[in-house]
Amino acid sequence: KIRKEGRKEMHRLSQRLGRRLATPIQAALGGASSVELLGAGRLGPCRGMKIYTRGGDKGKSSLYNGERRSKADAVFCALGDTDELAAALGIASEFCAEDESLLRSQITWIQCRLLDIGSAIATPLTSTEDERKRKLTAFDPAEITRLENWIDEMEQGLPPLTNFVLYSGGRCSTFLHLARTVCRRAERSTTPLVHAGDTPDTVLQYLNRLSDYLFVAARHVAYAEGKPETAYSKGDTFLVAKPRKTL
Repeated sequence: KIRKEGRKEMHRLSQRLGRRLATPIQAALGGASSVELLGAGRLGPCRGMKIYTRGGDKGKSSLYNGERRSKADAVFCALGDTDELAAALGIASEFCAEDESLLRSQITWIQCRLLDIGSAIATPLTSTEDERKRKLTAFDPAEITRLENWIDEMEQGLPPLTNFVLYSGGRCSTFLHLARTVCRRAERSTTPLVHAGDTPDTVLQYLNRLSDYLFVAARHVAYAEGKPETAYSKGDTFLVAKPRKTL
């Protein structure tokens, strides 16, 4: 039932975003191919839209406000990191157990929010005069609270953390840990943009909270699947935490 409702919600979301945000998301990912994600209000390629445009063949690409910048610009570095984070989350989701439908739906939601973040990054506030575009790409601070609520819910069912944990706990857990490291990189590359006034501070807050979510989610999956977490040890031997009772 949760999975079915999640699919319905994602369909409604894709329709809404497909109508409103196809263009800023296209700019956020630096090419027409990104429209295939949300074009025409459905998941799938947009009719009549070519995957390649040749617009970036000389090392420049367009932002949502119409600016042409080098692909080595800090904006595109941040966009690349958030894009890689979304891909890493997709891999982690594929390795989630079938009964982790709630976690899968949360990951899908987060991937959509990362596209929203990309749209915000691709619309620098200091050089975007179009108020409509500024409002369209503003990042909702309520999403930060949503992450915090998810973290609190998962932590209620986890044993207390008594030592540093190495990246372990099964495939899904390990990939969530990997996604967390990519998230930290995205946070680092976005920080200068926020400090320069080009990107809303809510974006930075969300990425910071997302790394916390991914750490807790990795522990949650390991615990739920009964997979052991390897604990840090300064000596010659490693302590392996015994798997907890499967939820």
